[in-house]
Amino acid sequence: MPRWAIYAIFAVIVLLFLVCIIWVFVKYCCKSKKKRKNNPDHQINLQGVTGTTTTSLLTVMIKQAAALPAMDLGGTSDPYVKVYITPNKSKTFETKVYRKTLNPIFNEHFTFEIDKAELNESTLVMKVFDFDRFSKHDIIGELRLQLGTIDWNHVIEEWKNLSEPSKSEDIILGEICFSLRYVPTTSKLTVVILEAKNLKSMDLGGSSDPYVKVQLALDKKKWKRKKTSVKKCTQNPYFNESFTFVVSFEQIQRLQLVISVWDHDKFTRNDAIGKIFLGCDATGNQQRHWADMLSNPRKPVAQWHNLFSSEQVDSILELKHSVRIPFINKNF
Repeated sequence: MPRWAIYAIFAVIVLLFLVCIIWVFVKYCCKSKKKRKNNPDHQINLQGVTGTTTTSLLTVMIKQAAALPAMDLGGTSDPYVKVYITPNKSKTFETKVYRKTLNPIFNEHFTFEIDKAELNESTLVMKVFDFDRFSKHDIIGELRLQLGTIDWNHVIEEWKNLSEPSKSEDIILGEICFSLRYVPTTSKLTVVILEAKNLKSMDLGGSSDPYVKVQLALDKKKWKRKKTSVKKCTQNPYFNESFTFVVSFEQIQRLQLVISVWDHDKFTRNDAIGKIFLGCDATGNQQRHWADMLSNPRKPVAQWHNLFSSEQVDSILELKHSVRIPFINKNF
């Protein structure tokens, strides 16, 4: 038998072996999917609190919710889910908002990095909210899973009943309302700081002297900034102050807008009350506000936002200071 024929026979055998392996793999996957579809339904379905102990990654998939209570006058809700881990609440994710439904299907997954030493003491929190553009978002309910009780050798997919939200962990920093307007033809971004409410008290007298910083960051580097006037002795300041920045359409794709509220003090360092950021890396309500601005050019889009701690926002942004090197022209 010639050598080429031996090579041909060997190649055919290898090919048949590979086909058999692929067939077995496809059959097993299809069988697994059918089994997962037969799970019972309750109120909130989680697929995959999956973790790999070697890489310390936790993947959470929010699949759907059912029979949510109606929070709006029309007998419906605009639900979304906020996901984070306590006590180290370093990163918070949010699903998209699903309009006018009590049975939303999300199918969104989020990945957390978590220290293996903190696993047994950590809790996964999933809160369902009703979205409202011009007022505070109402919480519908929450679900908490103790990560120390989870079997990491299996993917968990099950329905859980929502419970009343816990009020002990949330620190109320306040809310801020502002509008955004972008005009591509003139490359102008206009930010109007309208008002804030329920700001955290920073002074001994139980009040604050708030003002707002508006900062632009380009490619993770601090770029431009402006600030409002100071409002004395109030936790519900009204500003209505407008700021315009020149930002090209190419730059706005790489831009972060950081809004921070500060307490002014004449004799000591000013204290940060809270922060929020919008832009290309934002998620949840911040991402929706930014997307609404871009999809409605020349039209101001206003929305209320909850403030987050400066530490939480700074850890996500990791902004770098832009260094200015003075140029000295010497004639020799």
